[in-house]
Amino acid sequence: MSNYMENTLWMPRVHTGAEDIGFLGSMIDRGRVTVAMSAGKVVGFVARDGANIQALYVEENTRRLGCGALLLTHAKADVEKLSLWSFQGNTDAQAFYTANGFCEVERTDGAGNDENLPDIRFEWHREAA
Repeated sequence: MSNYMENTLWMPRVHTGAEDIGFLGSMIDRGRVTVAMSAGKVVGFVARDGANIQALYVEENTRRLGCGALLLTHAKADVEKLSLWSFQGNTDAQAFYTANGFCEVERTDGAGNDENLPDIRFEWHREAA
């Protein structure tokens, strides 16, 4: 998989590659990561901790083909609610989450995240049957 930071040059790099790998490795070890594969290679992943999506990434050349939506569908399968954060500068992600049933519930100035960038918390709730 290509470096997931390469398309977010606007975002400050606050963790080393080793720290990123360590974080994702700990999520994998706890069974909290689902990967998407195409032609035998990983093209995306979602990392979830209970009702919180910690990370969702789809390789650039695989975007807008349904991979991200499938990862979200899988994440939604066994919960009544999900929440996640997106940087305010990531308008593509905001449109994607909104199109997949998430609603904005909070905006911050970024003081509470490592990057100190303004962000948005989104939530999804399963509809009552």
